[in-house]
Amino acid sequence: MGIIDDIKKLREETGVGMMDCKKALEACENDVEAAKVYLRKQGIQKAGDRGHKVASEGIIGTYNHTGGRICVMVEVNCETDFVARGKDFQDFAHELAMHIAAVNPKWIVRDDVPQEVIDTEKEIMAAGLENKPENIREKIVDGKINKFFKENCLMEQPFVKDQKLTIQDLYDDLVMKLKEKIVIKRFSRFEVGE
Repeated sequence: MGIIDDIKKLREETGVGMMDCKKALEACENDVEAAKVYLRKQGIQKAGDRGHKVASEGIIGTYNHTGGRICVMVEVNCETDFVARGKDFQDFAHELAMHIAAVNPKWIVRDDVPQEVIDTEKEIMAAGLENKPENIREKIVDGKINKFFKENCLMEQPFVKDQKLTIQDLYDDLVMKLKEKIVIKRFSRFEVGE
């Protein structure tokens, strides 16, 4: 096995970035098992525990709908330029832009929704429920507000090309596959006449 195969094997088995794998193998004279121990001693974490990592690389995914009436730009960040240039990452950014063009989410996650918007929506949803008992009214409003989040928050929306999957599912699959921190930073949707 060559050094490239060793790096690939070590990366698959540990979830650690390529450069860290290369350094570990060099330090351990290309012994994969010794490199695993070396990585653990260095305190290098698996990709699943990468909350502290900075996602400062990435791309702007774009989608221009036929006829040029709708255009979307979405910034998706990752940890390394190697991942940013990869087909899986770029395909994800493009699919995300296409989804945003079709479904028009307002926010990325629920935490992005301003509290005043939530309060106004709850007020509207509670209108006409005055004759219901308070506990029933609360359950109805909670159900409606959850539906509001699913319709308006990107990560909770069913993917336009496969309604069985949410955008969160696609995101989770990508993170597992690439073993890097991925961040959907922001998006803009432009529509003629809007």
